This record gives sequence, structure tokens and C-alpha cells, in this order.
Amino acid sequence: MLINELKLRNLQISTGNVNTAKAGNAEKAAQQSGGTFAEALQSELDARNSAVGFSKHAMKRIESRNIEILDSDMLQRLNDGIEIAAEKGSNETLVLVDRTAFVVSVKNRTVITTMSQEDLKGNIFTNIDSTVIM
Repeated sequence: MLINELKLRNLQISTGNVNTAKAGNAEKAAQQSGGTFAEALQSELDARNSAVGFSKHAMKRIESRNIEILDSDMLQRLNDGIEIAAEKGSNETLVLVDRTAFVVSVKNRTVITTMSQEDLKGNIFTNIDSTVIM
């Protein structure tokens, strides 16, 4: 349900590994634009790399914890937080956006898990090397 709502609002999300779908989309784009397959694939990869993805685990947590991430401003700020962490050389970071915490694999630009403010109390975040507060 949440994924469908995000798609309806034209928010770019990813849930898990993206493999042959990228190649298929790039091939179609190359055929339509008259460019080469390599150019279309690179364009598709660049577009995908700039957007944050959500692991299956994170999507389950979003649904089970009733976390609202439908606000495109929140997703933009999450992306900005990931960019800041990447510039500092972080690998795994905690990005705090308003009252929501996201543990993110910076290299993969993928949210690993997420928590609402109520879930934060009494928890410890391990295996992170930085925190970005947005």
C-alpha cells in the first residue's frame, strides 16, 4: 500500500536489488532516443544513483511502525543527508530527519532500517560511523 502511494506521488523509490530491470529500461530508452545502449544505461544508472532506495527490511519497518515518508521534502532532506555523509567519507550513517531516524548504507544509497520518534527511546544504534541531523 505504501509503495503504491509513493509511486502515485511520483516519488522515486527502490526496494532491493535492481539488475536486469535497469538494462531493460536502458535498452528501451536507447531505442526511443536513438542513442547507444551504453549512453542510455549510464543515464539510467546516474538517475538511480541520485535517489535513495529502501531495503525490504526498511519497507517492512515503515509499514509496521506507521512511518509517514510521503512528504517529498522529507525524501529530499534524506537525500541531502546522504550526500553530506558521502562527502565526509561515511559508510553507514544515521540520518535524522525531523522525528524519523534512518540508518543508511551511504555507498549503496539504501535505507537499511527506520524508526519513528517513539521507537528511538531506549535504543542503541550500532555499526554506524556517523550521524547527520537534517
